[in-house]
Amino acid sequence: MTPTTMHAVRIHTYGGPEMLHYEEDVPLPSLNPDDLLIKVQAAAVNPVDWKIREGWLQNILHHTLPLTLGWDVSGEVVALGAAVNEFAMGDAVYARPDIERDGAYAEFIAVKASEAARKPVTLDYVHAAAVPLTALTAWQSLVDAAQLQAGQTVLIHAAAGGVGSLAVQLAKALGARVIATASAMNTGLVTQLGADQFIDYTQVPFEEVVKNVDVVFDTIGGDTQERSWPVLKPGGILVSVVDPPPEAIAVKHRVRSAFVFIKPSGEQLTVIARLIDEGRMKPVIHTVLPLKQVRQAHVISQGGHARGKIVLRVAD
Repeated sequence: MTPTTMHAVRIHTYGGPEMLHYEEDVPLPSLNPDDLLIKVQAAAVNPVDWKIREGWLQNILHHTLPLTLGWDVSGEVVALGAAVNEFAMGDAVYARPDIERDGAYAEFIAVKASEAARKPVTLDYVHAAAVPLTALTAWQSLVDAAQLQAGQTVLIHAAAGGVGSLAVQLAKALGARVIATASAMNTGLVTQLGADQFIDYTQVPFEEVVKNVDVVFDTIGGDTQERSWPVLKPGGILVSVVDPPPEAIAVKHRVRSAFVFIKPSGEQLTVIARLIDEGRMKPVIHTVLPLKQVRQAHVISQGGHARGKIVLRVAD
């Protein structure tokens, strides 16, 4: 029988990691007709979590406080909305839920059925929770926006991070040639993931050794984005998930640009699960912590040097 209250981590005001409070009597989320109620097994931590915690996006998302963070989840379906027929009780699922609703730092979460997919059978819940947000970011950037094709060349920045590590594998699965930037300590990891050329950004300015690429995937922004324009071939495209690329600069370099703010998609997660079960993609885990150590998880994420994903184990 599903309880009426749950443990959850919430913020009651914006600020630092100390604003994350572990609470034991939080009401269960209400279930809409098109929702699933998921008993959370694991939730991943992403930069958007601490950006929302600090209040960076409050004028865009208009959250109501208190708010439960966390929009990367894996777990088990324990209740179905009246209009849901594509899932069953007990299904093992994963999702990147709607970021405007309460998130997954909790024992239960309500998500739209269209946002969820059956988790890869080859992954446990912890590894499955590390996939949705970053994999959808890579998919919607490389497949939807860039329309990356077999035989093309893509430059992927921060290739050892949560998004970058999956983007390298997705690009290879699509048949592209991958040039990856990361620090020297990640050479082995990024090469193992499939990168054809590795650049230690701390030693070599990438723009001095890269030219005529079809796609630049920018996960850093700022100076890195500015230096990326000249490495594209005419007609190529720069896709960013952090800073909207100025159209005027794209025109100047005779290339295209796109900014991607990812959207939930159970349909795309179903395809991604298939790629994972075929052995063509796998998540990289930086660390796994219990939910009560969420503040530490945010500190690690905000440090900017995580190698892969940070995952919170929610279920005992």
